[in-house]
Amino acid sequence: MQGGNFKDLKVWQKARVLAVNTYTATTNFPDDEKYGLRSQLRRAIVSIPSNIAEGHRRGGTKEFIQFLKIARGSLAESETQIILCKDLRYIEDSKADQLLLDIDEIGRMLNALITALSRN
Repeated sequence: MQGGNFKDLKVWQKARVLAVNTYTATTNFPDDEKYGLRSQLRRAIVSIPSNIAEGHRRGGTKEFIQFLKIARGSLAESETQIILCKDLRYIEDSKADQLLLDIDEIGRMLNALITALSRN
C-alpha cells in the first residue's frame, strides 16, 4: 500500500484539475441540459478524484486497486460524455480536445498505478 496522503498523488491532482476544468467548460450548457448531460458529466468527472481519494484512505492495497478501477470506469464514462458534448457543440472543440487529452493522460496514470500496486 502506498503511504502518504492521497493529495500527494499526481493522478489525484490531475483528476482534480480535470474536474475543475470540466465544470468550467460546462457552465454555459443549454438550460434544458441542466439536469441532463451536464449533470451526468459533472457527477462522473467528480467521481474520478473522489474514488482515488476514498480508495487510498481505505488502507488496503486490494481495496485501493478496486477504487482505482472504479475511477478508471468513471474516466471512460466522462470521455464518452465529453465526446457527445463536442458532437452536440455544447463544448468548443479546442476545450473538448484538451479535456480528452487530459483524460488520456489520467487513464495512463491510473493504469500504471494499478499495475504497480498489483505487483506488490
